[in-house]
Amino acid sequence: MTASETDRQLVQRAQRGDLRAFDLLVLKYQGRIAALVARYIADASEVEDVTQEAFIKAYRALDKFRGDSAFYTWLYRIAANAAKNHLVARGRRPGADATIEDVEAFGDAELISESASPEAVAMGDELAEVVEAALQALPEELRAALTLRELEGLSYDDIADVLGCPVGTVRSRIFRAREAIDERVKTQISGDSGFR
Repeated sequence: MTASETDRQLVQRAQRGDLRAFDLLVLKYQGRIAALVARYIADASEVEDVTQEAFIKAYRALDKFRGDSAFYTWLYRIAANAAKNHLVARGRRPGADATIEDVEAFGDAELISESASPEAVAMGDELAEVVEAALQALPEELRAALTLRELEGLSYDDIADVLGCPVGTVRSRIFRAREAIDERVKTQISGDSGFR
């Protein structure tokens, strides 16, 4: 039984009124959804509120979920919209702070950092800042596609579902985003901005 089959079964049970089934979906995805929301919103208490709001909206709209996409793809779209709406309501722009889930995704990061020299750590930190700045400088459609692929690990098909565009457009956006980030990093490494 695959994860999507399990999700489908839980969704079907929840659609029939089984609250425990929806609770299991919340438990399964709350960390990933909170990490997504944290990329838009820096304040931890607001992240918690918006994450909860996203799950409430998902529960209320559950009867509209038809299974055309994976449940997580559908939930992701609801959460991203909730985060954006939250920011718009407060007159702010999205942020993209790294979360603990991002760090954990690299598995041996602690082991690597323990063995690295202070200079290597400083260079790595500076490089991470350059990459983050380059990511933030991207147009929204490029940043969204790259974030969904690299940070969320979604397939090109799922990204196309989330963004509402053809798979070819997704591939093009990811390629252009990577190219722009590479160019900015190369510029920094070459010393044009003092990064050595």
